This record gives sequence, C-alpha cells and structure tokens, in this order.
Amino acid sequence: MDAYAIIGAASVIGACLCMGIGSIGSSLGEGQAAASALQAMAQQPDEASRIRSTMFVSLAMIETTALYSLLIAFLILYANPFWNYAVNQ
Repeated sequence: MDAYAIIGAASVIGACLCMGIGSIGSSLGEGQAAASALQAMAQQPDEASRIRSTMFVSLAMIETTALYSLLIAFLILYANPFWNYAVNQ
C-alpha cells in the first residue's frame, strides 16, 4: 500500500469512530433528558411549560456534542495535514 491509501483509510476510520462515539453519547444523553423531563411533567403537570422549555434548551446543548463530532470528522476527512505531507514527499 502506498502512503495515499494508508492516510485515506486512517482518515475514514478516524472519522467513522469520531461520529459513532459522538452520536452514541449524544443520543443516550438526549434520551435520558427527555425521559426525565416527561417523568417530571407527569409528577407536576402545573409546571409542564417550564419543564418543557428547560428540556428544549438542555437538548440543544446536548446536541452540540454530536455537532462537534461532525465538525471534527469533517476536519479529519477534508483538512487533513498528512495529505500535504504525503503529496510533498
């Protein structure tokens, strides 16, 4: 295998691992937050609107983990500094 194939394969594997781990953690966190919010709404129906708005804010913050994983995956795939090193060799 030449350097291009090794760097390309490592980039794709790294991006896949980054997105896989990042999205699993984010989805588990969002599910736990939604379940807790629904349980709180069932126990206190009068505070449902406040709990719902807080839940949406927390879900947005949890989702940023998956977005950061996507950003890092794109950087690994499209802004990889090892490509320039392999091309210049």
